[in-house]
Amino acid sequence: MSTKEIEKSDEDTVKNNTASLCGSNVKLRRELGLFSAVNLILGVMIGSGIFVSPASALEHSGSVALCLIVWTVSGIISLLGALSFAELGTVLGKSGAEYSYFQAAFGKMHKFWGPLPSFICAWIYVVILRPAEVAIIVMTFAEYAIQPFTTNIMQPYGDHKDMAIKLGSLSALFVMTYINITSVKLFVKVQNVFGVCKVFACLVVIGGGIYEIARGNTENLNKGFEGSTTSPGGIALALYSGLWAYDGWNSVTVVTEEIINPGVNVPLSISVAVPLITGLYVFMNVAYMTVLSYAEMVSVPAVAVTFGARVLGPASFLIPLGVAIATFGCAMSVQFGVTRVCYTAARGGHMLEVFSYVNMKQMTPAPAVAFQAILTSVFILVGNIKTLIDFASWFLWFFYGLAMVALLVLRKTQKDTPRPYRVPTIVPCFVLLVSIFLSVFPVVHDPSMKYVIAIGFIFMGVAVYTVFVYYRKTPTRLLRKFTFLTQVLFESVPPSNRED
Repeated sequence: MSTKEIEKSDEDTVKNNTASLCGSNVKLRRELGLFSAVNLILGVMIGSGIFVSPASALEHSGSVALCLIVWTVSGIISLLGALSFAELGTVLGKSGAEYSYFQAAFGKMHKFWGPLPSFICAWIYVVILRPAEVAIIVMTFAEYAIQPFTTNIMQPYGDHKDMAIKLGSLSALFVMTYINITSVKLFVKVQNVFGVCKVFACLVVIGGGIYEIARGNTENLNKGFEGSTTSPGGIALALYSGLWAYDGWNSVTVVTEEIINPGVNVPLSISVAVPLITGLYVFMNVAYMTVLSYAEMVSVPAVAVTFGARVLGPASFLIPLGVAIATFGCAMSVQFGVTRVCYTAARGGHMLEVFSYVNMKQMTPAPAVAFQAILTSVFILVGNIKTLIDFASWFLWFFYGLAMVALLVLRKTQKDTPRPYRVPTIVPCFVLLVSIFLSVFPVVHDPSMKYVIAIGFIFMGVAVYTVFVYYRKTPTRLLRKFTFLTQVLFESVPPSNRED
């Protein structure tokens, strides 16, 4: 038998096995309860930002009191946006968040333009934005994880520190990829532990602040509104910084199909997690600004580390440890979420079909997880990619605003569809206005090259969509071989249709 005949025989065997399994119960399972859903939101929202660089809002607002108002308002806006997403997630019952909402609202409006918003959303999130974000977060993890060794071991070999960070990042990426491929239950267990540890680290900072206030160290706080900016642009930039720190509030709607009783647990988990994080963020900033002056807050490389060295004494090691835990948990959760967007987009014909396949034993979207790991590895090896996500917040609020439009459209086109949860109409309208402001203002206030790059990514996505999705100009034979190899490697088959 020739090599081609053997390959053909193997492909036929896989096809036959796939055909017999497609009608079976091979699909993503509902394994995230309320506690796990809350921890997923905590996992994505609490990253390194609140520990390392929370001072941007203070720098733009100019005063302690106005900065705390910005953090509070940012939390309220995030909660309103998340509750609007909760309605979309529960009425449609699909994973993928914005991708699925755009498909439902606009997909049938026009043969070419209707599905385009969904594709652009998947294109930006899956191929560029989230892998780059995971790479930066996991590199932050590696930097703090190797910190205890850098002084004594790496110091004489400064040139090797970057290599150590990259190796540490790739090792961490391998571990989180293994977890996300192996089992959703394993992910849930690890994330629940990390979620508790993150909250504990935040409470350590807050406790240190309370201790300093009790000692009468209130000189910085007593400055109140002194130095507050009166510029609308400054306030807007402060709000922009605060909202970026809160990003991730929609994470539970990305995995709706894996939430137990989503009609109850999706809105409830949001109602618990987002106010909790708002409280933690506000009081952590109070703690920081109690101990550190305005000049120190905006100049030190890692606010929480400086705070810990000044307040916690021998326990100051808890802060770098907290940053490492927060960043690893955040990166793992972001990867978990974006693989579901990739899975959903592939199921909708906007990514390679094989990325919608599910491992027969573990019931995880293993090919999508592996694909994200490969993209993230590339970004880690490239290294200096922070400029790539400078415009991330712009993209995010553009898509959030479009999701609010989708919600209003679906209320008209699917008005008879049961809605387990519904927000007052004024809420999505308000979030839409905020998103328009945050999408337009940065371009007007600071027209820079990064927004040209952002528009370039969109046009690149339109070109890919036109050729490979709309006209279906794909290398069929090559894709068939790739699908075959991926199925064999990850023991994956197409998922059965979800009916629950």
